[in-house]
Amino acid sequence: MKNTDILIIGSGLTGLSCAHHLRKKGKDFLVVEAANNPGGVIGTSEENGFLYETGPNTGVIGNPEVAEIFEDLKDNITVEVANKNVNKRYILKNGNLEALPGSLWGGIKTPLFTFRDKLRLLGEPFRKAGTNPNETLADLVKRRMGKSFLNYAIDPFILGVYAGDPAQLVPRFALPKLYNLEQEYGSFIGGAIKKKFAKADPEMKKATREIFSVKGGFKNLIEALYNSAGKENFLMGKEIVSIEKNEGGFLVKIQSGNAEIEEIQTKKVISTIGAYNIRKVFPFIEEEHLKNIEKLHYTKVIEVALGFDKWEGMELDGFGALIPHSEKRDLLGIMFMSSLFKNRAPEGGALITLFLGGVRRQDLLEKKDEEIKEIISKEIMDLFKLKSFNPKLFKLIWHSKAIPQYAADSENRFKSIEAVQNNYPGLVLGGNIRDGIGMADRMKQGKMLANG
Repeated sequence: MKNTDILIIGSGLTGLSCAHHLRKKGKDFLVVEAANNPGGVIGTSEENGFLYETGPNTGVIGNPEVAEIFEDLKDNITVEVANKNVNKRYILKNGNLEALPGSLWGGIKTPLFTFRDKLRLLGEPFRKAGTNPNETLADLVKRRMGKSFLNYAIDPFILGVYAGDPAQLVPRFALPKLYNLEQEYGSFIGGAIKKKFAKADPEMKKATREIFSVKGGFKNLIEALYNSAGKENFLMGKEIVSIEKNEGGFLVKIQSGNAEIEEIQTKKVISTIGAYNIRKVFPFIEEEHLKNIEKLHYTKVIEVALGFDKWEGMELDGFGALIPHSEKRDLLGIMFMSSLFKNRAPEGGALITLFLGGVRRQDLLEKKDEEIKEIISKEIMDLFKLKSFNPKLFKLIWHSKAIPQYAADSENRFKSIEAVQNNYPGLVLGGNIRDGIGMADRMKQGKMLANG
């Protein structure tokens, strides 16, 4: 029998961040993880001179909590901020890659948006705020900006972040900052301008919005968090057998394979697991709440690391390329990793990361590896004007539960999470079932869970 004040379930980025902050506070805790290594889907590999990620490729310094962790780990990791190329992003239209405009003049000249919608944009600050809290992102953008902005700005952005469908995602849950611009300021443009000139909270200045990675890949971030939280506090390769509420808090039984069952008595349980595992781990939760949480849909995605020892295509001088759904292609988007960060490919070569699948193209997940390679060969040669397709690195990474989709059912899910926590004091449900999907969201929630 082990005893601890706090038990964390899961050692992905949320669990590791929470553990890191608990260790800083001098708290008594343990982390139970079913896998043999921490990090969840985050991982980095090296092959043939290429350094590539097998999960998330970049993060955003979107809140002070990210900057705080980087400061805490400064002796153990080197944070890499993407170079100036990050501000140039391509959108595919009519078979051509067009740079997304970054200025007023660029917005006037770009072929991405219709002349009518460019004129219509001038009236955006004067349109009334929406009144439907569950309005979809597609309806919101069409109402305020026009269909061409939906098709060639918002839709590809959503494909790049959520691999999702703007007609299903609800901004109040999926993009709360965008939703609040309209609700608080009455306008996207007006709100952005007012926020820019508003007096910033000194703490929020740490949220630079820069795109980041870590020297040597995100595996080094995971290893640094693992060490800072104390490896002795982790029980790796242990499955949850059962959790029972008792007078002392919770009795948790864990097991490694067919080994003897171990028991842990804890005052508090912090869960960071996905919605698809909640019923298995917490079968005592009321059925109505389990159903609301389980409705969270995770889309499937294929990630492809593609390396060329000699790049002979168009110049990779940007963050990447996004492929609008209306273009009817087989890719979601492409990231120019060797353009953003150093030492990702041999000198003169290139490393790019591609994504396929998503909410509207689940059919691609049914294809075989060779079929996927054929699709990629055709797409890459066409998009980047390559005469031949001879990559030195070709790695397929299949994600069966890649990205949760924050749709209209999120409201009931959040209410059920709150109800469960009220019904079972000491039980906290965290992870990507709430509070956002990005790396910054996970790191922010980790601190929140540690302080709660």
